[in-house]
Amino acid sequence: MRGIFKTIAFSRAIVLPALCLSLAATVAAAQNSRAPSVAPTSSSKVMGEIKFEGASKVDRESGVWVDGNYVGYMKELKGDKKLLLLPGEHQIAVRQSGYDDFEQKIVVEPGQVQVVDVRMHLSPRATSPDITATLKLDVQPSRAAVFLDGKFVGHAGEFGGALHSMLISPGKHRIKVELPGYRTFETEVNLLANQKSEVKTELVKGSIEQAGPEIKKP
Repeated sequence: MRGIFKTIAFSRAIVLPALCLSLAATVAAAQNSRAPSVAPTSSSKVMGEIKFEGASKVDRESGVWVDGNYVGYMKELKGDKKLLLLPGEHQIAVRQSGYDDFEQKIVVEPGQVQVVDVRMHLSPRATSPDITATLKLDVQPSRAAVFLDGKFVGHAGEFGGALHSMLISPGKHRIKVELPGYRTFETEVNLLANQKSEVKTELVKGSIEQAGPEIKKP
């Protein structure tokens, strides 16, 4: 594959495949010693809250991993999906295809709120295919992480609806959609130049133990 684009109203924006839970799933992940510890409510004085701030739409749509586990994309991690972690040191990674990974180590204090200011930078390795095909995704839940040929490209909501799609090079590609707490969905597409296609699915509930290595630290 030579490259991948995200489009809004089919206008092009460079996207390079890069490495990219519902909150209930992250709570389940906390029960696994290898996963970040996340709580469902703000009532506990033991937990610390992490807030993410981003200046651009790219920043806010980027996927977030904590201690190697996918927890969602920045814009949604608030309200009933706010991120609460056990005190101690945690590794934050924010990813967006076409951009260098943002990484930061934080120390969470009990009952305190910490803000992580994220700024994504376009990768100098970003490339664009000369000829493209268009792929749309209709996936529920739309917050699920999408992988193209094994590389994180964004969450499903970025590629669905009337105005969003993905431009990829013609040929055969593997699509994988994952969200902890759901079974992995995988399919393969084989697109011709300038062809438009759509993949539609609703993820089936499952165990966090079924999450793949792309979104759950082994």
